[in-house]
Amino acid sequence: MGGPIDGPVEGSVDGPVDGLADSRLRRLAVQFGKFGLVGVVGLVVDTAVVYALVFGAGLEFFAARVPAYLAAATTTFALNRAFTFRGAADAPLHIQWAKFLAANAFGGVVNYGVSVGLEAALPVAEAHPVLAVAAGSLSGMVLNFAASKHLVFKGA
Repeated sequence: MGGPIDGPVEGSVDGPVDGLADSRLRRLAVQFGKFGLVGVVGLVVDTAVVYALVFGAGLEFFAARVPAYLAAATTTFALNRAFTFRGAADAPLHIQWAKFLAANAFGGVVNYGVSVGLEAALPVAEAHPVLAVAAGSLSGMVLNFAASKHLVFKGA
C-alpha cells in the first residue's frame, strides 16, 4: 500500500516542499555538527586553562572556571564565525563577539553550574577536572547553538 519500499502513499505530498524541508534539516544538522566540533576545540581550551590555573597557578577550581570559560568562548566565537556560520551577516568583530558572549551567557551559567557542582560533589571530578568541564560544556551546548544561530550569526 505504498510503503517505504513501494513508493509514496497515495495522496501524500512529495516534491519541492519535502526537498526544501529535507535540505533545511540537513543544513541544520551539518551546522550543529560543526558547532559540536568547534565545541570540542573549546573544551580542549577550557580544560587546558583550568589545568594550568588549578595545577600550575594554585587557583581553586571555581575561580579557574571563569577565565577558562572566557578563553574557550573567545576561541569558539572565532571558529564558529569562520567555520560554522560562515556566510552570516558580518557585524563588526568586537560587536559580534560581545553579542556572542551575551547570547551564550545562559548556556555559560549552566556550563559553570554543572561543572562546579560536579567538582564539589564527586571526588572523581575533583581528581579529574576534565570530567566536570566536559559535563558543563555538553549541558550548555544546545542552548548555545540556538542562541548563536538566531541571535549572533543571523542568516547563516
